[in-house]
Amino acid sequence: MADEVTYVNINEGASRVMNNTKLYFKLLDKFKTSTNLGDLEAALAAGDMEKAQNAAHTVKGVAGNLSLSELFKQSMELETQIKAKAVKPDQLEKVKTVFAATIQEIDKVIAQNG
Repeated sequence: MADEVTYVNINEGASRVMNNTKLYFKLLDKFKTSTNLGDLEAALAAGDMEKAQNAAHTVKGVAGNLSLSELFKQSMELETQIKAKAVKPDQLEKVKTVFAATIQEIDKVIAQNG
């Protein structure tokens, strides 16, 4: 299936920490509880685009470092829209939906491998 969404790319993520899978799973677990998604949502609601851009950049960066592929893609799109001061109403919802799916996938990955 060509349209399959990758939420957690374990092989790529583990390679970023020198194939220390124990460390990678620990970082994934930590990601679940320490994110700027709430900050991002609050900043957008308040119209604070600078803070929103910083929060989107942080979510994107952490997602990229952990190889959370779809979250990286969607948060990068949101960051681009914030920079352009043209945030589409559904983009934050996409990020939130993908974030929730990513957390579910992380839970599965940790249960199977941790």
